[in-house]
Amino acid sequence: MKKIVITLFLISLIKVGWSQESEYLIQSDIPYYSESVRQADAYIRGRCVIDLYYPKDLKNFPTIVWFHGGGLTSGNKEIPSALKGKGVAIIGVNYRLYPKAKAPKYIEDAAAAVAWAFKHIEEYGGDPTLIFVSGHSAGGYLASMVGLDQHWLKKHHVEANDIAGLIPFSGHTITHFTVRKERGIKGTQPVVDELAPLYHVRPDAPPLLLITGDRELEMLGRYEENAYLMRMMQVAGHTQTKLYELDGYGHSMTEPAFPLLLREVKRIAALKKKL
Repeated sequence: MKKIVITLFLISLIKVGWSQESEYLIQSDIPYYSESVRQADAYIRGRCVIDLYYPKDLKNFPTIVWFHGGGLTSGNKEIPSALKGKGVAIIGVNYRLYPKAKAPKYIEDAAAAVAWAFKHIEEYGGDPTLIFVSGHSAGGYLASMVGLDQHWLKKHHVEANDIAGLIPFSGHTITHFTVRKERGIKGTQPVVDELAPLYHVRPDAPPLLLITGDRELEMLGRYEENAYLMRMMQVAGHTQTKLYELDGYGHSMTEPAFPLLLREVKRIAALKKKL
């Protein structure tokens, strides 16, 4: 199994070089569920919205759907500052949280938000073939679940394989610890079932870039979970899975990971343009 270690020195040399001269606009609190669904559920109505940040003067730009972290129990939608002004749209997603919601509601919301991007980003000038899904920690888990388990997006008549790339940051690849908590299972007891990204390894998934912090500094077992997912994706025949381990960084490893995310978006976008 190939492991890539990104050192602090190397991170300092990474230049994305993809900023674009444009005015950027933001629209806040856009609902991603239908009006009928929203009216039937007050929590969905108040919580299930997105913020859309996009370049006003560019066309056919890529879009990054970004899920915040917080253990599925806390956090709010965000547009990471490191991704601003880079010639891409960012969709910051709010999703329902435990204990007001329980599994698989979080994943249902994540899929609905991604489906919104596929169905509406062209209205703002974006390219619907260049939608990337990412997020940190719990957000990385949601990104992986939506991209690997195809049935969540199929409910919205969207194919998971149309995602241009999956780039989870320090996401669980086993069943999330909050989901296990709902079942009375302690956080140190690993579970791999249908709510684990590992359960859905397959050769035809979108390109998958896994990024974690240093294995000695990460949240318990998080690097090893991602290393196992990489290995099993490769065994299954997936040829576009990579793993970056950020040497010297713990679970809060987003700062050095954002340039890697943008570089992967640029790489895949360039490949698609050649086709």
